[in-house]
Amino acid sequence: MTPNEKSKVLSEALPYIKKFFGKTIVIKFGGNAMVDTKLKQSFAKDVVLLKLVGMNPVVIHGGGPQINESLNKLGKKPLFEQGIRVTDEETMGIVANVLNDINKQIVTLIKENGGEANSYSNREAIGIIKAKKLQVQEKSIDLGYVGEIVSIDPSFMKHLTDDGIIPIIAPIGIGSDNKIYNINADVVASKFAEVLNAEKLVLMTNTKGVLDKKNNLITGLIPKEIKKLINEGTISDGMLPKINSAVHAAKHKVNTVHIIDGRVEHALLLEILTDQGVGTLIKDQ
Repeated sequence: MTPNEKSKVLSEALPYIKKFFGKTIVIKFGGNAMVDTKLKQSFAKDVVLLKLVGMNPVVIHGGGPQINESLNKLGKKPLFEQGIRVTDEETMGIVANVLNDINKQIVTLIKENGGEANSYSNREAIGIIKAKKLQVQEKSIDLGYVGEIVSIDPSFMKHLTDDGIIPIIAPIGIGSDNKIYNINADVVASKFAEVLNAEKLVLMTNTKGVLDKKNNLITGLIPKEIKKLINEGTISDGMLPKINSAVHAAKHKVNTVHIIDGRVEHALLLEILTDQGVGTLIKDQ
C-alpha cells in the first residue's frame, strides 16, 4: 500500500470513528477466522483498535470447527437439525470444554495486541445468560442440551466499559435446573445486541455474506426480501440461524446488522470504518 493509499484509508475512517464513538458494537467471531493463525491475529488487532478509538466492542464467539474436530477424534459424528447442533450430555461436556479453551485463547490474543479483556466462559461467569431447553416445532426432534435465552443481565457491562475492558463471551447459558445449555452463537450475539442497545451487530462467517442462487453477494437486504429467499431455499442450513438472528436484531432497534466474510484479513475494520464494506447489510426497512 502506497503512502497515498494509506492516507486515504485513514481519512475515510475518521467520520466513522466520530460517528461510532462511545457506541456498542457486538461482534460474533466464528468460522475460519477462529482456526487460521493470521486471521485470529488480524481479528484481535481490529477489536483492540475499535476499543482504542472509543467504541465498545463486545465479542461473542462460536466454536463449530473446533467442536467438530473434538467430536471426530472421539468417533462421535456431529449432528445438526435446522442448522442447530444436536447436543447430548457427552457432547455438552465437550462443547463446554472447547468453548472455554477458545475463550481463553481470544482473551490472550487481545492482551498480546495491547488490549484488556475479560473471559465469560466458566460456570460463574456464564450466569449472565439465563437459559432454558429449546423446544422445536417438530416435537419428535429432541436437540438435547440446546438452550434458548430467557434473559441476559447487562449490568456486567458498566464496569467493563468504565475500565476499558473488552468482554469475551461464550454462548452458554444456565437454566433454572442448574444445567448448562449450548446456545447458537449467532442467537446469543443478536440478543446481546438488543439488550445492550448496540449500534451494530457484526456476524462473521465463512462466505462473502448472503449469496443468491448464482453465488453472487447480496449487499443489502430487508426482512421481506429475506423471507422470500428462505421460502425459495436460497437461504438454508447453517445460514438460517444467522439470518434469523440478524433480522431479530434489526427489528429490535439495532441500527445495522452486517454478515461479513471472516476469511478476509481485517474484515471488521473494512466493514465498520470504510465506505465500501465487505458483506451483506441488513436493516429493518
